[in-house]
Amino acid sequence: MNDITVYRARKVITMDAGRPFASCVAVMDGRVLSTGTIESMQPWLKRYPHKIDDTFADKVIMPGLIDPHTHFAFSAGYLAMHYIGPIDSPGPAGINPGLPTRPEVIAKLREADKSDPDSTAPLIAWGLDPASQGGHLHRDELDQVSTTRPIWVISYAPHFTYLNSAALVRAKVPDNSNVHGVMRYPDGRLNGQFVELEAGRVALGAMRDAIAERGGVEGLRRMGDIARKAGVTTTAEMIFGKGSFENEWQLHAKVVPDDSYPVRMGLVSLEMSLYADHGSKSVDFLLEAMKRSNDKLFFHGVKFLSDGSFPAMSLRLNFPGYLDGSNGLRNDVPWDELHERMLPFWKAGIQIHCHANGDEAVDASLNALAKLQNIQPKFDHRFTLEHYCISTPDQARRLKALGGVASVNNYFVHYRSQLHSEEGFGPDRSEAVARLGSLEREGVIFALHSDYSLVLVPLHPLTAAWVAVNRIALDGKTVLAPGERISVERALRAITIDAAYVLGAEQRLGSLEPGKLADFAILESDPFEVDPMDLKDIKIWGTVLGGRIQPA
Repeated sequence: MNDITVYRARKVITMDAGRPFASCVAVMDGRVLSTGTIESMQPWLKRYPHKIDDTFADKVIMPGLIDPHTHFAFSAGYLAMHYIGPIDSPGPAGINPGLPTRPEVIAKLREADKSDPDSTAPLIAWGLDPASQGGHLHRDELDQVSTTRPIWVISYAPHFTYLNSAALVRAKVPDNSNVHGVMRYPDGRLNGQFVELEAGRVALGAMRDAIAERGGVEGLRRMGDIARKAGVTTTAEMIFGKGSFENEWQLHAKVVPDDSYPVRMGLVSLEMSLYADHGSKSVDFLLEAMKRSNDKLFFHGVKFLSDGSFPAMSLRLNFPGYLDGSNGLRNDVPWDELHERMLPFWKAGIQIHCHANGDEAVDASLNALAKLQNIQPKFDHRFTLEHYCISTPDQARRLKALGGVASVNNYFVHYRSQLHSEEGFGPDRSEAVARLGSLEREGVIFALHSDYSLVLVPLHPLTAAWVAVNRIALDGKTVLAPGERISVERALRAITIDAAYVLGAEQRLGSLEPGKLADFAILESDPFEVDPMDLKDIKIWGTVLGGRIQPA
């Protein structure tokens, strides 16, 4: 056995309910050996060489934080484009200032157009928030910026892509296109709006590779640094293979396994892309790809989508729909075919994650799960509803009955609820977004995630915990749906051990127990002792990954 390192701390939070707190954690070979006190560890220490490390003597050690739903590679590409979002956002050259109004957005696009002397070179911008910046863009509006330069604008939550006339020509979109999500003016002309993934593939075409290249190795490293500063040691890319499966693998395999990269990463493959490339052989292809996995970079599961976006307002709602009488868009796999497309993965034991933002889409996803259970009943399948934004208590009960779990973007409670009370969904649904209390009452295991950077929230799990515990609106005073609040302990579970469970990794990650990987978040304050309103403000010293110290 190799030498043991014992880290002393002001407090060790283990997230092991049977032995929740300690003053020391012992590490050997990158794994947790023991938690407790120096005295309790003597059966180990008197037998093997060891050292006492007081680096964290005045800190709080807890399991490394887990954000189980992010988009690092594509985010890195988007962050390197012309930025037109409403909030300040990090970019390769520093912080890009937000553009709160529609005139500022158009002015930024015109500035970008004039800055390039080649009037036919593509202009790609990202970050439009239609709810706060004057609604959706369209072809004729973008033609007022330029009729010669192809312009692509991607919404902040990239479920919408907007093209001007020159971009429609460059993308070779036929006037008679019948692709799901290709939108039109009332007179039948293409209006330049492309909604959801299949339409987005048509709109972006070869631009997808250009976007990915703008992020590349350095972009993926920047995303890792953002995660480390937030105390995150594990995340999961939830649309792996959206562009080129092999190109994306080569990028991740070059960066993530390196000892200097601060985060472990799960790769959840996008079924739509697998199906387009491999058809009925998708399961065989994915099972073969899973053999490439290691402790640092691992394939996990498959991703389906049943509707659109919460912030971009394309999710699907039951009665009464949206405030303006409209509704969002079903995603690319027809709902009555969802279970058929899921079935091969279900039978192969590959965990299924299904994006469902609106309550109608939650129903469709649960219906698919019920059909799978009727065909081949399973217990520990961990069918995961991703986002689970607008739901009902009855749906939480049904999710439990069917054996599913949830990965919830609850940041929207604080950052978007009041906005969408007026724009999109109305107060009842917007205020009760992310019903964690209902999930807890029904005994459903759930995690919290950010979807970073493809929605307008930070990558910061302690902020997610703060939102879960307090449910304070953006005005800083209104408590939204107080019955959906949860305890500090349950919120911390949702960003550690329960998040690991959702990723099928609870035997390796999520708590400080013997044999698990020595991944820590190092905090300056104890989340159980601070005022719950101060959870998000706890300073993060850094992380430890497999026993390797990583200051923020």
